[in-house]
Amino acid sequence: MRKKVIFDTDPGIDDAMAILFAEAHESIDLIGITTVFGNATIENGTRNALFLKKKFGLKADVAQGADIPLTIEPGEPTTFVHGNNGLGDIDIPDEDFGEVDPRPAHDYIIDQVKANPHEITIIAVGRLTNLALAMQKDPSIIPLVKEIVVMGGAFGFHGHTGNVTPFAEANILGDPHAADIVFTAAWPVVVVGLDVTQQSIMDPQYLETLRDSSEKYGDFIYQITRFYADFHKKSVNLDGFFVHDASAVAYAIDPSLFTTKKGNIRVVTEGPAIGHTMFKGNPRIFPVDEWSNKPLQHICVDVNNDAFLELYMKTLVG
Repeated sequence: MRKKVIFDTDPGIDDAMAILFAEAHESIDLIGITTVFGNATIENGTRNALFLKKKFGLKADVAQGADIPLTIEPGEPTTFVHGNNGLGDIDIPDEDFGEVDPRPAHDYIIDQVKANPHEITIIAVGRLTNLALAMQKDPSIIPLVKEIVVMGGAFGFHGHTGNVTPFAEANILGDPHAADIVFTAAWPVVVVGLDVTQQSIMDPQYLETLRDSSEKYGDFIYQITRFYADFHKKSVNLDGFFVHDASAVAYAIDPSLFTTKKGNIRVVTEGPAIGHTMFKGNPRIFPVDEWSNKPLQHICVDVNNDAFLELYMKTLVG
């Protein structure tokens, strides 16, 4: 049975790569794409989702979501990573790519979860604002969600602690209050953070092979990733780029590719460590402990990188 997925995203370059990965894999039924601010403005991100839907014939609904965080002041779109249009500044035709769902993203999530109890997996690869809004508006959906797979955070494994500040990853820093709400709710969450996503790298040879082998997706992915690869070269002197959002899709497809740990997760919501994701794997209850009464969740701490990259290639080559 195919896994019903809502993909919650701020459609930038790696988001697009992940959307196409989910669409192409036979085990996933991509029923909806909900957009959120982040890599691009909410308007650009939603337009990018509609562009992908039309270009590749996706059947998924597209619902526009939050354009600001729950509490903190919004940051600027990360155009220096994803380009001014969010897709590496490739040429996007100035035309109508179709209509968005009339519901805001959090209402779309609520309606789909209630219509498909215990069947919906939410893969969230941007700020977690839409998910927090959905559970705050209708807490009855919490036990009805099958699983939430989040690309975000960093827990210090393999030396990975942050990519925007020394201790904060971009998606979590963009709305730390929403992340803390989502991670401490009583639904099953798996966090696929920098601990594993920065272990996986698509190098120039891999991308050229993908370009030449995948008739449907290869050239498009190659073109949008020119800007992304250039950013990684300039910022961390990397030949290629880290595979962030597609790692979350890989977990949804085949969890056996990842090693996980179970414990409590909290997010720092103020001060110099704002956005820092903290994991308590110790079952001991401390004298002062705002962790032990929170649900146990899973974080990914290792990945079979070769198998993951092979899965991505095989899926998109088809």
